[in-house]
Amino acid sequence: MTSPKQLEVQSEDRSPQKWCISLREDKFENFLSQGNPTVNKVFGDGSLFSPFLFRKFFDPSDAFPLWELESDILLSHLRSSGQTTVDWSQTDKEYVLKAETPGVGKNSVQVYVENGKVVEISGLWRNQREPKAREWKSGHWWEHGFVRRLELPENADWRRIEACVNDDTYLEIRIPKCDISRGKEEGAAHSE
Repeated sequence: MTSPKQLEVQSEDRSPQKWCISLREDKFENFLSQGNPTVNKVFGDGSLFSPFLFRKFFDPSDAFPLWELESDILLSHLRSSGQTTVDWSQTDKEYVLKAETPGVGKNSVQVYVENGKVVEISGLWRNQREPKAREWKSGHWWEHGFVRRLELPENADWRRIEACVNDDTYLEIRIPKCDISRGKEEGAAHSE
């Protein structure tokens, strides 16, 4: 195992009109049925980027309140069959998300924080040769890349999020929790 490669967590995504085309269940099932092994790895059962990760179809480009749910309960059906490549947890100090990003590597994965409320993980699973494909986020994005948007808990310290990739495949995101007592002290100091 190689040492983890830090990813820059950006707070601004300059992609125009990203995720403006929603992924519908019928389109996704048709896309998945084409039998492409890479597509099945990126979007298949147990993947963070699968629209069926939460047992019902949910467009990954819509923000999801992940940390309100227990991974042990939500992923139990996938864990029992050894199909999951994602996990999340929390401690007293932080939220942690771990996921496999099959075949995409460090150079493709991007992590953004949107308005301090949503963490977005996206990247390309297909090499882009067409000039039009550069704006893949504004079209049928699933044909070129992947995304998962997650609502941040209220006590998440989004300014200190850290992300890394191990072995060009395993993504880990750590989101510190705000120190509430410190936050109150800082708020009191600013109001004086």
